[in-house]
Amino acid sequence: WAPSQTGSAKRSEESCSLVVLRSSGSTITLTCKHCAKDRSRVRQKLTSPVFVFICSPTPSYPPTYPEPAIGRHTPYMSQPEYRIYELNKRLQNWTEECDNLWWDAFATEFFEDDAVLTVTCCLEDGPKRYTIGRTLIPRYFRSVFDGGATDLYFNLKHSKETFHSNLVIVDCDKCSMVTLHSKPIFTKVCTEGRLYLEFTFDDLMRIKSWHFNIKQSRELLSRGILATHAQDPPMLEQLSNSITRSGLSNFTLNYLRLCVILEPMQELMSRHKMYNLSPRDCLKTCLFQKWQRMVAPPAEPVRPPTAKRRKRKQSGGTASAATPTGGGKKKSSPAAGFSLSGQILQAMHHS
Repeated sequence: WAPSQTGSAKRSEESCSLVVLRSSGSTITLTCKHCAKDRSRVRQKLTSPVFVFICSPTPSYPPTYPEPAIGRHTPYMSQPEYRIYELNKRLQNWTEECDNLWWDAFATEFFEDDAVLTVTCCLEDGPKRYTIGRTLIPRYFRSVFDGGATDLYFNLKHSKETFHSNLVIVDCDKCSMVTLHSKPIFTKVCTEGRLYLEFTFDDLMRIKSWHFNIKQSRELLSRGILATHAQDPPMLEQLSNSITRSGLSNFTLNYLRLCVILEPMQELMSRHKMYNLSPRDCLKTCLFQKWQRMVAPPAEPVRPPTAKRRKRKQSGGTASAATPTGGGKKKSSPAAGFSLSGQILQAMHHS
């Protein structure tokens, strides 16, 4: 802006930040942002261009103190996505000194007590599905680092959020699980798939269900490493071998296979820890309780008492009453004196 082009700019005598511009004898009055007075009426039509200046009494930069609709902008990430960001940040704090307590605290912060984690992938021998409970989730994330990874994080793109009852469902069809491996050579593994999450709609916002369906994986190497070993065929053949299967290391896959066996044994292990029983006694007790639940008759619903009907008198003649023949004795079942529970306990005792 040059004064010679548009004239001079003067501030009004009022206390507000109203700006009055004069250009070739024409005057326009503007409404101030910081007062409620209406001053937007054009007094005279302008014939030359005018540059508008807003003299604000408050500083143009956002203040450091929080005020409604001033200073702080609305965060770009929604709450579930921010929880994934916090999960990635916590995984970046992993060191080799992290013990089981660190991993238990990690799972407690981000997973519900009854959470379920499912991983599906397609291996050489066909599609696989691994489902583990809350007690085995910390060890699953630890197996990723024990398998040679030095970093782990998840990237969600174009995720969709829905609300169902007290759950927030996040469905991301373009999720990438990125792991960095330093041995035997620096490799970046990108595992792409669909991630389906269920968060509890409360203050903690923890994960109740985690389902990762792996579609494909890629292992990225540096070009400099390939150029260095260009004249070494055995080394190039070693570099061409994959260090993961469907983006998962052999250590993680072996752990998931073991979880298929350990998951049904959670009841036995908890009973052994609680009552200090031998594995044989724990197995007998669990089998006996399951047998009792199987043979127990279902609870019959309570029926309201029915009112007795009055018999109608028959007019004329003699009413023939049908009486049952063969006496009123009931036949006794031959299996009445057989106690199945006693036979089961006796067989368990001899075994």
